Amino acid sequence: MRVLLNINRLLILSAVLLMAAPVLLYAEDSGVAITHVESATQDNDYVMSADIDYQLSEKTVEALNNGVSLFWTYQFKVQEQRDYLWNKTVLDKSVRYGVQYHALLKLYRVSNISNGTDENFSTLEGALDKLSTLRDYPLIEKDKIADGNQYIASMQITFERDALPLPLRPVAYMNPQWYLSSDWYTWPLKK
Repeated sequence: MRVLLNINRLLILSAVLLMAAPVLLYAEDSGVAITHVESATQDNDYVMSADIDYQLSEKTVEALNNGVSLFWTYQFKVQEQRDYLWNKTVLDKSVRYGVQYHALLKLYRVSNISNGTDENFSTLEGALDKLSTLRDYPLIEKDKIADGNQYIASMQITFERDALPLPLRPVAYMNPQWYLSSDWYTWPLKK
């Protein structure tokens, strides 16, 4: 009886590992990473430039090419560092981007949902290049940064799985091929 229970457990474990193998195989092939960020002053603002690496999995590209729109939120924070209290948030804003494929036009459209602008690209690589490069983006006004204080700026890109069609959401939450968010990238903001 005991041997039979152990064999059943071994069979169940083997079945689970076999089902998880494809998920584990693709776990490292996709994702979003912020690779470089720098900030500078320009007129009355601090502006930032960022390089982002988008690696979409086969499943996300397939879904995109079959009419599923993909959305990301770019989040920005600036905090004043303090010794005795928690950091004071000076800026907390976000910008939302979407990518969709138009099969009839054979074009990829990148939309800045926050300001309503759209750009069309003939290839997915062109669309991802647009999302991957942020140049001279106005971050915060100079007068909100006090002399002598230390500030840190942070950026994160979050993939909006809740914006996917309802039947696809459980798959997106369970499958690592749909983990398309970045970690926070932090850098000092100097006056």
